[in-house]
Amino acid sequence: MNSIAVISDAFNNLSDCGSSVIAIIAAKMSNRPPDIEHPFGHGRIEYISSLVVSFIIFMVGIELLKNSFTKILHPEEVLFSWISLVILLFSVVLKIWMFSYNRYIGHTINSGINKATAYDSLNDALATSAVILSTLIGHAFDLAIDGYVGLLISLFILYTGYNVAKETVNILLGSSPNPELCNQVKDFVNEGMYIIGTHDLKVHDYGPGRTIASIHAEIQDTVNIVDAHLIIDDLEKRISEELNINIVIHIDPITTDKEKIKGMEEIVKSAVKEVNNSFVAHNIRMTIGYRCMNVIFELSVPSPQVPAADTIRKDIIHKLKEKDPQLNVIVNSVTALT
Repeated sequence: MNSIAVISDAFNNLSDCGSSVIAIIAAKMSNRPPDIEHPFGHGRIEYISSLVVSFIIFMVGIELLKNSFTKILHPEEVLFSWISLVILLFSVVLKIWMFSYNRYIGHTINSGINKATAYDSLNDALATSAVILSTLIGHAFDLAIDGYVGLLISLFILYTGYNVAKETVNILLGSSPNPELCNQVKDFVNEGMYIIGTHDLKVHDYGPGRTIASIHAEIQDTVNIVDAHLIIDDLEKRISEELNINIVIHIDPITTDKEKIKGMEEIVKSAVKEVNNSFVAHNIRMTIGYRCMNVIFELSVPSPQVPAADTIRKDIIHKLKEKDPQLNVIVNSVTALT
């Protein structure tokens, strides 16, 4: 057909084939068991492979971008062929099927690389559809739009590579955990007997299906330590079985001394009001340690200020530290006033 748009689409598909091969190899390598040098397994190989794929996509996109500019400056006749169009239509149908299949597998095994492949297939179907449309328009109206369509597809390929690289780098650097997953873990722990609250949830992603987490569970200091330990052990086991998360739950004994709690409530509420008179601290509790005292509470602020939660936390912690340097302050959540 002598069409740069079709060639661009072909190279886009070729890069997808390479991506799939890399994904298969990476999946096999990532399933290797943990060893001395890699005690958390090899799951992040999948993320590294995604980064390699993004570089390949970039290289293909840049090369096609150059060829498209050449085609725009020096246009050539596109040879129309119904057979070629039928093949392109078949490839669109195939890519839509690949999208459905990879999306199903991605959600079933919670694989990021399969989910990314699914939407990449959908994007490819749209790109090929654009090639078919441009070919028909060019043939019907004798317009030399082939180079421009190739340019658009090459830019689309570069954009796809950028998105793959961005998502992968975010994961490798340590992106924020899935809020839904965090809520599941917190709800699970809060359902445990004797547990009156949780804080300091940390989630580490070592590859698909290799999530390690830790959380502090608050238990009244009057609870028998053996009973509490049995409850925590059971929770860790159930979370591992039902959520596929290897979790460590730390016990924080919450003081039940009413006078101490009342005194701490006055200190916290005073500090919060000094930062902003419209802020409200509630559910204040504390644990007494050898070197410091942990004070934990929730904070409610006016809705427009919720996005500044991190700054608000820092200001309140700083204010409480001024009042008592021995305090370890945990602002467990910042929510909108109701």
